[in-house]
Amino acid sequence: MKEKKLQIFLSIISNYFNQFGEEELIADTPYLLENKQPKVHDYTGVIGISGVQKGVVYFSATHKLLSVILESMGETDDSEEIYMDLAGEVANTIAGNARNEFGGEFHISVPFVFKGSPQSIVLPSDERSFIIPITWRSQVGEIVVCLQD
Repeated sequence: MKEKKLQIFLSIISNYFNQFGEEELIADTPYLLENKQPKVHDYTGVIGISGVQKGVVYFSATHKLLSVILESMGETDDSEEIYMDLAGEVANTIAGNARNEFGGEFHISVPFVFKGSPQSIVLPSDERSFIIPITWRSQVGEIVVCLQD
């Protein structure tokens, strides 16, 4: 994947967190993952990509990161469902905004959301994934982008 595409995802996630008008998001240096089993945090939202590009985009976050996002939104519901929904919403927002950048042939699936570590996340075996570690209000998460060029 080209650096320009990766920069688009960095901008999208920064804009997402900037809407809360609080502490700025820190995006650490992206790194490559040979597509073995990726690390996930407490909650993960996965979006499949099809069309001209194929691959996956996912957002994985700790419970605490999602909790501070919910606080920033003024949400008082602390149910399991709200955390699951938020992980899917962030993943969907990232992929949806990427679709705006990449055009109508960038098709995104509905989010697949899970808690904890699944048996496996299927990543295209002939591609590598870029991991973008993020920190916001001292809490961590990551964006994983695997797209065919």
